[in-house]
Amino acid sequence: MDSLNQTNGMKRVDFSIAPYLRRSNLKASWQILITIFPVALLWLLVAKIDQTSLNTLIKGCALMPVLVLLALFSTRAFSLMHDCGHDSLFKSRSLNRSLGFLLGVLNSIPQHPWSRDHAFHHQHNGNWEIYRGPIDVLTVNDFQSLSKQNQLFYAISRHWMMLFPGGFYYLVIKPRLALLDALGCFFVSIINDLRYGFGNKHIWRDFDLLRRFKSKHSGYGNSSAEVIDLIANNVFVLIAWILMSRWLGAGLFWSCYSIVMTISAAIFICIFFVQHNFKGSYANRTDSWDLFLGAVEGSSNLDFPRWLNWFLADISFHSIHHLCERIPNYNLRACHLQNQDLLKESMTLKINDIPSCFSYILWDAKSQQLTTVAAIQKQIKSLN
Repeated sequence: MDSLNQTNGMKRVDFSIAPYLRRSNLKASWQILITIFPVALLWLLVAKIDQTSLNTLIKGCALMPVLVLLALFSTRAFSLMHDCGHDSLFKSRSLNRSLGFLLGVLNSIPQHPWSRDHAFHHQHNGNWEIYRGPIDVLTVNDFQSLSKQNQLFYAISRHWMMLFPGGFYYLVIKPRLALLDALGCFFVSIINDLRYGFGNKHIWRDFDLLRRFKSKHSGYGNSSAEVIDLIANNVFVLIAWILMSRWLGAGLFWSCYSIVMTISAAIFICIFFVQHNFKGSYANRTDSWDLFLGAVEGSSNLDFPRWLNWFLADISFHSIHHLCERIPNYNLRACHLQNQDLLKESMTLKINDIPSCFSYILWDAKSQQLTTVAAIQKQIKSLN
């Protein structure tokens, strides 16, 4: 059954969306407050537990639920930052921009470059010829051209267990590495010009940040605004790290912080992955791609407990979010329920469905669908 039949000829105009576009500064502010204050209180609790006379083992056991809660609130902060990037949390762009920046500092990630990259995802969702998801999915042909060793490395690097080291790298290391890399490129460029002469160039061009301040790390340095956000984020994050280390002690802070960031990043990367990589996901080439079908059939909705959806800021209602990213998270559930009869063909996943999604790490351009390494290997064996 093709995609047009699956959606029964539906179009975006068939959905009731307009009533749910209204944004509220009051609701948005409340969401920020009930996310930030618990984070502050939980870090105070970490300090109090450390100051007790309990032995190290008991302290560690007491800290674990606190750190898990911190990770969940960090995940919620990331989801709210995501809304700010869509200008859907507050009414004004300036409020979305400023609060998004602060939430980015909380999660150690430059918000503006991330949001620009995420907007690209929304513009091309379901077009796997252009956008290969958060893990850079290979085509079947590219995968088959790899050596056996590299095929194994690719499969292992996309295993769900890699969410943990990958998540820590994504939040804590990559933005700092991007800054160092860009600084290195900037100063090497200056030195080379001083060494070999400026020629006919105007000297001011040597200090053109957008031209000089480039990083090889994707998502950073594509505009002057991204460069400024990258620098500002790193400055604020480094200051926060120093202050927290002086307050709690470097050992305690980094032990707790590493656990929180690792769990938090693993959660939201996992959620993002399974909302687009699943069996039957809409995965077309450019010439046959449709943005509407990419939203309805290329985005899964998550049937999670209400409390977990709260920490995810209701991003579980993902098909509606892709139909219109300007719907505030506090209206997503109601909008989804209003249109649920039109979303019967959209994929709905439960928590126990998540592990199987991590098998869909290849794109078959010929059949225009996601597939698994096991399926390709079985296919090859059947031909031999």
